[in-house]
Amino acid sequence: MAESFDPRRAALLTIDLQNDFLHPKGAYGRAGQGSPEIAALPDRIRPLRDALRAAGGTYVSAQFTLVPGPGGEPLIAPHLKALRPFLTKGDFAPGEFGHQLVDTLAPADYTVEKVAYSALYQTRLEYILRALDIDTLIIGGIVTNGGVASTVRDAHLRNLHTILLTDGCAAFNPEVHDATLISLRSLGPQMTCAEATAMLEGAA
Repeated sequence: MAESFDPRRAALLTIDLQNDFLHPKGAYGRAGQGSPEIAALPDRIRPLRDALRAAGGTYVSAQFTLVPGPGGEPLIAPHLKALRPFLTKGDFAPGEFGHQLVDTLAPADYTVEKVAYSALYQTRLEYILRALDIDTLIIGGIVTNGGVASTVRDAHLRNLHTILLTDGCAAFNPEVHDATLISLRSLGPQMTCAEATAMLEGAA
């Protein structure tokens, strides 16, 4: 991979690293939902983001969105409402603090609102990638078995090369994280954030 890697045709894609998931005042923080593994991700990913940008690459943030309806009540899928009953008006709403990318990684070069697990499902991400002639996605974020796995699989279906960051993604359950990495090995290379950073610095 390193021998033919062109950073100018690559994008770092982070999934759901936004305040409502990570910030203490966000929706999940207020509900006491979180994990040390998830909290550590932005600081671990930032050097990789900087290295990719220095080499001519792009950073895209995909951010989970609850579409607000009349009066601000969000459209929430029944399964999500049952799983996360604490979600309410204003959570994950475009323009609100909770919807924004965490400060450690902000601003992204491009931001994609997503309404489901995959960052490629009914979003403008594919348009952005084609417009920029990007053929490689370096993927991290949360959760490994949800948005990350769904995006990796959808990218594979579109013949996009993927590099999955083994310590640049996380789940609420570390065992689920580890099992998901194993299940995704056949779809593309996996490496740590430090390994990916070194690869980019060598390709620049």
